[in-house]
Amino acid sequence: MIEAVGLTKRYGDKTAVYNLSFQVRPGAVTGFLGPNGSGKSTTMRMILGLDNPTAGQVTIGGYPYPKLPNAPRQVGALLDAKAVHGGRSARSHLLCLAQLSGIPARRVDEVLGVVGLQEVARKRSKGFSLGMGQRLGIAAALLGDPQVLLFDEPVNGLDPEGILWVRNLMKALAAEGRTVFVSSHLMSEMALTADHLIVIGRGQLLADMSVTDFISANSADFARVRTPDTEPQLREKLTSALTEAGGHVLPEQDGALRITGLPLPRISDIAHDADVRLWELSPHQASLEEAYMRMTQGAVDYRSTIDQKSGLMQPLPPGAQPPMPVPGQGQPDWYAPPSPQEGGQPFAMPQGQPGPYGAGQPPAGPYGAPGAGQPNPYAQPAPAAPQAPAAPPAPPAPAAPADLTKPEDAR
Repeated sequence: MIEAVGLTKRYGDKTAVYNLSFQVRPGAVTGFLGPNGSGKSTTMRMILGLDNPTAGQVTIGGYPYPKLPNAPRQVGALLDAKAVHGGRSARSHLLCLAQLSGIPARRVDEVLGVVGLQEVARKRSKGFSLGMGQRLGIAAALLGDPQVLLFDEPVNGLDPEGILWVRNLMKALAAEGRTVFVSSHLMSEMALTADHLIVIGRGQLLADMSVTDFISANSADFARVRTPDTEPQLREKLTSALTEAGGHVLPEQDGALRITGLPLPRISDIAHDADVRLWELSPHQASLEEAYMRMTQGAVDYRSTIDQKSGLMQPLPPGAQPPMPVPGQGQPDWYAPPSPQEGGQPFAMPQGQPGPYGAGQPPAGPYGAPGAGQPNPYAQPAPAAPQAPAAPPAPPAPAAPADLTKPEDAR
């Protein structure tokens, strides 16, 4: 089991991890999630003794990693698949690791077979693709048959077959009673692989719960309803009836309605009583990605803006229509409906919470959202209204042909 208590790491005046406490228990795949720059890699490095914490401690089986007896036989890790000497073959790389840890050479051939690199075992690793490098890194983690495994982005660069193999491997290792700690940005893959989630933002703990509880706590199930497109008055009639019954109705981009706060049988009864025909009535559950986006939207450091293309916009020709906007672009709460208990407010860390980031709101700046009432210094001005084109200038007189004296000038 991995246990972190009050873990803090500072680099000069920057706090990468602050007062982080959690447990990674055996017998389950624990996903480690967080935005870029949230401190995930720093935390995993402290677990493996590569970085010393400024405060707090982290232990594996009750011991700090440097004090574990024969640590490579107890803990396997993949943090950087590129940490391989390119001049060595895959087998030579694993053989060096095995000899340092007292692992028999026959185990090298076993793990090469497990990850599917038997045919390239004697080829130099500098010629490996990204996916092959990932497989070699996983083989190194499995070399000592450890009880604790840490993986940082293990499916990066793998093809669909490789991703499925890693997913099944993680589940099989956890089913054997091992501790499996996986960091990834692929929410769809985490939803299929992880049993438990630890989510951090700006170095602080945001959630420590099962995947099911995480989705339920940070999103709301909803019903999707569609009325005949040829009768828009029915849509308005149904919206009024559902709102009066206590439902929360949000319009969809394609004309359907997203309804929360009412069960499907109740929605059907209300539509029947209001004499409204339905073309669709279906239940929908928010995905892990939607719940994650909703929870971490207040802890994202790097935010993109809409490209205004100022100075590049060409005047539209006569009779042309402007392009339609991208559905949902720039709209708040686009990823998930608001939870009823939250009243539609975006996630924010509690006011007055101790820590270097105060209330947890994203700071104003080139990568953060501007403060309330403050203009975005990086927003481009709107393009000016198109003006009537000026008369075209007279064509220039044709130039005298150049004297092509060299073969390359004639090309």
